[in-house]
Amino acid sequence: MGITIQEASRVSGLSTHTLRYYEQIGLIHEVGRDTGGRRSYTQPDLEWLDFLTKLRTTGMSIAEMCRYAELRRQGPATAAERRRMLEVHRERVLERIAQLGEDLAVIDYKIDLYHTMEKS
Repeated sequence: MGITIQEASRVSGLSTHTLRYYEQIGLIHEVGRDTGGRRSYTQPDLEWLDFLTKLRTTGMSIAEMCRYAELRRQGPATAAERRRMLEVHRERVLERIAQLGEDLAVIDYKIDLYHTMEKS
């Protein structure tokens, strides 16, 4: 038994509009329906949404996510290509983290500078 789109929205943090959009563009498979014809999200659906959210939050484009989703639907034969996609994405994330670290160091420097100025 699954949960409604509203509940899936609450659990996933994605709007109902986004959930419908993800289904429309193929990021998620056509979600099952209950006896009343309403979408019924299962635990595997929610886990997939969580993974998609992590990909999006870390900067993967919708187009890349769609490609990954298509490969996933094709099954185990695409495991190597999916791994390569994630490795490339991981490198971009690490570069972003490094840049954020540098940016944070500048902000910390400025904060320290202002503390020093305030004490003078």
